[in-house]
Amino acid sequence: MVFSSVIFLVYFFPVVFTLYFLMPKSAKNLFLLIASIAFYMWGAPKFIFAILATTTLDFYLVKILYNSSTEKKRKLFLVLSLCLNVGMLFYFKYCNFFIDNANAILHLFTEKQIHWTKVILPIGISFYTFESLTYVIDVYRKVHKPLNNFWQYQMYILMFPKLIAGPIIRYHEISDQITGRLGKETVDDALTGFFRFVIGLSKKVLIANTMAALADDIFKTNISDLSTPMAWLGMLAYTFQIYFDFSGYSDMAIGMGKMLGFKFPENFNNPYTSGSITEFWRRWHMTLGSWMKNYLYIPLGGNKVDSKKRLYFNLWLVFLLSGFWHGAAWTFIFWGVYHGLLLVLERLFLLKVYEKLGKIIPILITFILVAFGWVFFRADTFKYAAKFILKLFSFDFKPMYIFLQNDFIFYFIIAILFSFITIFDFGKKFQNLFYNSTYGNFGYLVGVLASLSFFMICLASITSSTFNPFIYFRF
Repeated sequence: MVFSSVIFLVYFFPVVFTLYFLMPKSAKNLFLLIASIAFYMWGAPKFIFAILATTTLDFYLVKILYNSSTEKKRKLFLVLSLCLNVGMLFYFKYCNFFIDNANAILHLFTEKQIHWTKVILPIGISFYTFESLTYVIDVYRKVHKPLNNFWQYQMYILMFPKLIAGPIIRYHEISDQITGRLGKETVDDALTGFFRFVIGLSKKVLIANTMAALADDIFKTNISDLSTPMAWLGMLAYTFQIYFDFSGYSDMAIGMGKMLGFKFPENFNNPYTSGSITEFWRRWHMTLGSWMKNYLYIPLGGNKVDSKKRLYFNLWLVFLLSGFWHGAAWTFIFWGVYHGLLLVLERLFLLKVYEKLGKIIPILITFILVAFGWVFFRADTFKYAAKFILKLFSFDFKPMYIFLQNDFIFYFIIAILFSFITIFDFGKKFQNLFYNSTYGNFGYLVGVLASLSFFMICLASITSSTFNPFIYFRF
């Protein structure tokens, strides 16, 4: 079940939130857990048992780790928990990749192949695995104590607003809210949370889905049939699709969290206005960036290594692993290596060059570099992605066979506007009006009317079309 589906918007969403506010304080967390399990089971009923089994084992392993009297025992239970979580992620997400590549190598020397039943990927496994890892590592580091209540731990991991696409929330970021928010939920939070949810829903349904339709048509086209303008249009359409798709989903999650009394961390901060790849990764998927920094980059030595070569290698390695986290394919691995290389080049000299170019030119350069990377993220094969990039510079101006609909042109302009408007001060004020305003009675009235209107427009769009993709659903 995805947030932008009819079943969620018409049935699950209204029923769960109505019942939640009618529940007594003592039953709210348990009800939220049951609702979250039902939410996940709707799309993947078999895999819920794997999640519940691993989270149960994790809960007790971490308790034993915390109560262990020696460092040797603490490390033992840390390793057991890490193996459990990473092992499950590896099995479900990467076994197919390694078997396929092993068979490709074997095929060069022999007709024998490794016979393997394809493993189906559980929905959102990367996100809840990373949260499980943060919990056990932070307990080991003594950042926080483990939860005593088993059901509260299950709710932290399985909470449906963040379950399948984040934000990736470290336990200590919401530990005080698990029980501390109960009885303190307000109508103001419910309304502003709903406003944020509808903003995200509109970004996803109206902008991202419109961009996706054209991007899919272009990326499934044979390279020889593509013109240079079509290639640029397809790349830009996907560049806006992935941003408004994922940031829209994060807005919906943050909004629902607020309606439940939680304050989730922000996940996007106008990433396409970045003046460098370094800045881009401070603004894009910020909770993943924070995870990579705290659990990979800093343990590798961070900025405190002995040599610049080691520093550059650490940056490159972290982003290689980031690419591999996004997907078990060489295109994703290259995408991670590409961003790692750009970060190293910025440390070497590019940032100094950007400083001399003013504000706008580095933003445009960074945007184009990011868009080139998205080609590899989107393409099914590395070969197709490489040919697609060459097509961008082939100066092939054959007639375009794809007719641009008026709705695409309209939302393409809207996508550009909302991606770059915060470069200017008036754009920042405009954004704050929607995201950070303190509403009076009139403001709430306008907000409710506008939100209900856009909610119905989005619902009408969803029901009138079967096309409703979600990029990060497979991660």
